[in-house]
Amino acid sequence: MNFSSFGFDPRVAAGIAAAGYETPTPIQEKAIPVILEGRDLLGLAQTGTGKTAAFALPILQSLLGGDRCKARVLVISPTRELAEQTHKAFEMLGKPAGYRSMSVFGGVSTKSQIKTLKTRLPEILVACPGRLLDLMGQRVVDLSAIEILVLDEADQMFDMGFLPSIKKIIASLPREHQTLLFSATLPQEIRALAKQFQKDPARIEIGASKPAETVSHFISPVSQGDKYEALRSVLGGIEEGQTLIFTRTKHRAKKLALQLTNAGFNSTSLQGNLSQGQREKAMASFRSGRAKIMVATDIAARGIDVTQISHVINFDIPDTPEAYTHRVGRTGRMLRKGLALTFVTPEDKSILRSIERYLGKPIERMELETAAI
Repeated sequence: MNFSSFGFDPRVAAGIAAAGYETPTPIQEKAIPVILEGRDLLGLAQTGTGKTAAFALPILQSLLGGDRCKARVLVISPTRELAEQTHKAFEMLGKPAGYRSMSVFGGVSTKSQIKTLKTRLPEILVACPGRLLDLMGQRVVDLSAIEILVLDEADQMFDMGFLPSIKKIIASLPREHQTLLFSATLPQEIRALAKQFQKDPARIEIGASKPAETVSHFISPVSQGDKYEALRSVLGGIEEGQTLIFTRTKHRAKKLALQLTNAGFNSTSLQGNLSQGQREKAMASFRSGRAKIMVATDIAARGIDVTQISHVINFDIPDTPEAYTHRVGRTGRMLRKGLALTFVTPEDKSILRSIERYLGKPIERMELETAAI
């Protein structure tokens, strides 16, 4: 199957060609026809499986022939990185059809965003909930013409406490609109939201509860004090690709990235204490390959879509199996192979057992010379 099977308008097809897409991924193959029918959709798939194009392409097709210069599509994202990534995807895919997209999030000047909204007049808004509500309160964002709502990475938005904001935003939309909900996992909150805000949604599930099969999983038993030397040992053996390292706190991410840089590793960090400009600089460095290593926290890492990430290293084990799925989903993207390594201390045994039950199998051990257990 290829993208011509969907019968896209030549302008949408031109965007597909410009992006270099050839064969639809499983979530794209199943979701695109449903969205083109105008049905609500609950789409469940791992990160890195092509969810953005799965909703962006049929949305662009649906917009053809309608009004211009007014917001007709709203995509709600949990983080500024994911919002900007989704905006860029719409911008690239929608350029041949002449559709305009804009990302709206905090950390940057409200005045500049208001000016851009008034001059660009985008048909597609990709927004984080907080800044969107702020602009709605100032009456500079009008959602009265929204035809399609997308809640992207919805499970992560609940982890970040956005549900009250999301309900306020949805309450301001026209009564009749199409709602597309995409998530990598299906907690109870997602089920409740689907029942409350969707009408008879189609449900598509592509291995949603587990990481992609292209990822190989390993654990390394190590004491807390030996983690840094264990990490240096691992990084010294990586010859190709890029590495994403997860820590539990912002301070730890900043400190670890500085340690690695001082040790001669080309690294950067992405964490919540950075300004928007610093975050964009760090992402540009990692995305271009200038920085081979990025150290990040869970929240800051939402939206990191870098296909060359070959290794994910959990310097600190995640708190939940769902968080593990999101972390390791940053490698093995778009059917590429990836490796996920988790450092495990004696205190981590309980959460490790939960992750292994979630995966349905034990995780293979990788013994390191510096391991103390």
